Amino acid sequence: MILGKICFTVKNNGKLPFFSGKNAGEIGIERKTNFNMASDTITTGLKSYAIGSKIRRLRLHKSMGLVELGKHTGLSPALLSKLERDLMHPTLATLLRIAMVFSVGLEHFFNPEPKPVLEIVRKKDRLRFPDSPDAGKVAYHFESLDFSVPNRELNSYLADFEPGEAHQGQMHEHSGIEFLYVLSGKLELRTAEARHELSESDAIYFDSTVRHGYRRIGSKRTTALVVTLGTRE
Repeated sequence: MILGKICFTVKNNGKLPFFSGKNAGEIGIERKTNFNMASDTITTGLKSYAIGSKIRRLRLHKSMGLVELGKHTGLSPALLSKLERDLMHPTLATLLRIAMVFSVGLEHFFNPEPKPVLEIVRKKDRLRFPDSPDAGKVAYHFESLDFSVPNRELNSYLADFEPGEAHQGQMHEHSGIEFLYVLSGKLELRTAEARHELSESDAIYFDSTVRHGYRRIGSKRTTALVVTLGTRE
């Protein structure tokens, strides 16, 4: 009975002088300090993954506001805003809700992001090509302005149009859309149905699946910026 009483007293005393020599208050402070240190370590570690900015980029890529994302996830816009600014860090369950909205896996938030594309194409590095190497008469020469960019989503060219008769210049078509901005001179863009005369600083945007061709008008040098964008499946 005496042994039982001693064990009971030691277990509920709240202090173990023969282990650490510290009272209950000191032990509580030590535990709180250890918890804060662990919390700071986790916070620092999570910041390196930039989870908040990844959530924001996914949302903006879908042109989605915080309110709309909140409706899909059941989370308040205020909470989502704090997550995006890394003022709070989501639990895995919360992060999974967000991931499901954007059809990505949890690994998306922990894998390093590819570096943003930034490529400079120097004038001296550009190559000049005729519109068709097999054509008897060249309608224009072009230089690719973005040839060194990997996996580019558009194609941009500087086109320099040669003088020619109205019937010269091959008609062509390609998938997607085309944008043309006249930098100098006058240019005629023609299709099977119509002809459009463009002067310096004029621009045209059109469906490039329609057969089209170009012709320089007059003796002044005629150049244009041409951008093409293929349609996505």
